[in-house]
Amino acid sequence: MQVETIILFLLLALVAEVLGTVGGFGSSLFFVPLAGYFLDFHSVLGITGVFHVASNLSKIILFKKGVDKKLLLTMGIPALVFVGLGALLSKYINVSIAELIMACFLIILSSTLLIKEITIKPTLANAISGGILSGVLAGLIGTGGAIRGLTLTAFNLEQQAFIATSAIIDLGVDGTRSIIYAFNGYVHLHDLYLILLLFIVSFIGTWIGKILLNHVSEKIFKRIVLSLILITGIIGLIKFF
Repeated sequence: MQVETIILFLLLALVAEVLGTVGGFGSSLFFVPLAGYFLDFHSVLGITGVFHVASNLSKIILFKKGVDKKLLLTMGIPALVFVGLGALLSKYINVSIAELIMACFLIILSSTLLIKEITIKPTLANAISGGILSGVLAGLIGTGGAIRGLTLTAFNLEQQAFIATSAIIDLGVDGTRSIIYAFNGYVHLHDLYLILLLFIVSFIGTWIGKILLNHVSEKIFKRIVLSLILITGIIGLIKFF
């Protein structure tokens, strides 16, 4: 990449990190489609996996209070198991189909929750299902945070608990898929300089996001999560036309 392109790439990554922090579901939801304009899809997967590890470490450091240990088990374990499956399948499945299905799903579900102001029931079955689906999608197309975010909104967690719990689950997910991506050949030596720069961007973006969240109420925070998910779904759908 040229210097100007690298700067633009890092600025977009910073925006993605800030939005991901405010939304509570991580930067990959925004970073993956943005990075796709600069790199091939498999390279995006490789970089996203490693970048998101740094992103989640930043969130754990800055939002370490109030982790929901029960959700770490009920959502985290299924996500950790099924992200491996998604990462392995990424080498064989047409990801365009998966991306299209996800975009439609996000638009329908998030818009319904925004308009009718209803919530997903905070049940064990929903926690496990959310973990499984978010794990598979994270491994397959590089982002499953929106599904995890939608599921976590059902449990009415405070901001700190929401972000910290999501980040710890995601840390295990990203660590697992990064290893599999490396074996799949998605992590390239010529992209390592970007990963180092993105480590810095992830911390700065998380810090800015935390400052913004100090001025957002719980109710508004929940609507921000759903609104960002809706916007992402629409953007994901537009690319197919």
